[in-house]
Amino acid sequence: MNARRAAAAGVIGTVAMTLLFYLEAPLGYPKMSEGGILSTVMSAAVAHFPVGVVGGWIIHFGVGILLALFYAGVVVDRLPGAPALRGASYGAVVFIGAQLVVMPLVGAGIFSSGDPGRLLGSLAGHLVYGGVVGWYYGRAAAA
Repeated sequence: MNARRAAAAGVIGTVAMTLLFYLEAPLGYPKMSEGGILSTVMSAAVAHFPVGVVGGWIIHFGVGILLALFYAGVVVDRLPGAPALRGASYGAVVFIGAQLVVMPLVGAGIFSSGDPGRLLGSLAGHLVYGGVVGWYYGRAAAA
């Protein structure tokens, strides 16, 4: 595993996902501000240490990097297909994990309480994240 390449893939994938979330709102999907969501969760969990929106964004990108490191170290060689497809498959698994763990923590309920807009928006974001991580990590490995 190339940790530097994986971390870069995580940053690039997180940027792509975040940009997609900002593009989804004008299309009628719910606005998703990951930094704001995570800062709310962290403030509730650690009432004596509120992290604020900036802290939420740092956590958002940190999670993106950690997930990319996990992908590169454990998952990448276990999935078939081209790099972007392997990454998108991983993104689908991350989506399921987010819907089962993160969404209930922020009060949105398991699988976003069945809200089609939130589900589709989140699925699209996680597929883009995973696809970009897989593409970048696989592309850099081939170079």
